Amino acid sequence: MMALPIHSMAGHLIRRLNQISVSVFQDSLKASGYHLTPVQYACLATLEQKPGIDQATLAGLIAYDRATIGTVLDKLEAKGLVIRRTNPRDRRAREMHLTDAGRDLYRSVTPLVQDIQTLMTEGLEPEERAEFLRLAAKLASSRNALSRAPLIEPE
Repeated sequence: MMALPIHSMAGHLIRRLNQISVSVFQDSLKASGYHLTPVQYACLATLEQKPGIDQATLAGLIAYDRATIGTVLDKLEAKGLVIRRTNPRDRRAREMHLTDAGRDLYRSVTPLVQDIQTLMTEGLEPEERAEFLRLAAKLASSRNALSRAPLIEPE
């Protein structure tokens, strides 16, 4: 099969890697009896580390669109994994916390998610994997401002 010019373009390869990543993640979790998307896992992981943050901060920390993070949180709340509470210091703001079920799910699924990270880079030697991750992080960082949903770390 003859390769097309797009097959060596960075944008095409990044899109393909994203497709593969999401597929491997969801298929692996589903095979283990879990129904969680990569974005839902990112929310759980972030709330485990930073309980009580607001929705906008969460969106920034996982580089997810602020307009649609609410839908993700609605689904996590409906599953009983996340609870949103009114911030006692600002009645307009809502703090987010993992429920006990959310914390248990996060802790149960994290070893599998860590294994999936290796699975996603199968075919690379350990040094190549480290170099790929270094370069991907460098690109993501240097191009962050161009994203419609940039990574935003609170000050």
